[in-house]
Amino acid sequence: MTGIRKGLARVEVALRWDPSPAGAPANDLDIVAAVFGADDLYGEPAYLVHFGRRSPDGTVTLNRDSRTGQGFGFDEVMTLELDRMDPRLRRVVVGVVIQGDGRTRSFGDIGGTAVRIRAGYTDLAEDDFAGVAGAGAATVAEFTRDGSGSWELHTGVRGYDAGPEEYIRAMGAEGATSGRATGASD
Repeated sequence: MTGIRKGLARVEVALRWDPSPAGAPANDLDIVAAVFGADDLYGEPAYLVHFGRRSPDGTVTLNRDSRTGQGFGFDEVMTLELDRMDPRLRRVVVGVVIQGDGRTRSFGDIGGTAVRIRAGYTDLAEDDFAGVAGAGAATVAEFTRDGSGSWELHTGVRGYDAGPEEYIRAMGAEGATSGRATGASD
């Protein structure tokens, strides 16, 4: 008899942070997802989803986008419909970047930060970025599809001493399980 593995189907990644003090530039954090095909798992992504966009096939959607952190609860929310992705897509890396001119701020400079990864009503992972306080970008999750087609989550926040553009270029090669991290929080 063969076992059946369900794996992950639909996952939500939610990000929150406190607004900047009055008169200071806005704190602008963004969730970014890079989706990789089986033919290039650690190279060039098949596509990126960031800054108010969605994937071409509609399986990765940034449902809520904030430029200030003002709001109730989580300020940015991204939904990944892993079970609907093309079978040739085998890896998804999700990160958070701090926007601004150059690499001037880090997670330690922004209050109230938190990320939550959830499937339905089940929290799969949570972190407050304290372990990567000196970083300007962080990988928060890596999802991989195994040979049976099931998706699994690899958790652990990895911080990078990089601005948004540099981090996005490094997402494929570095991922959540290896890389030039400034700190890690598992």
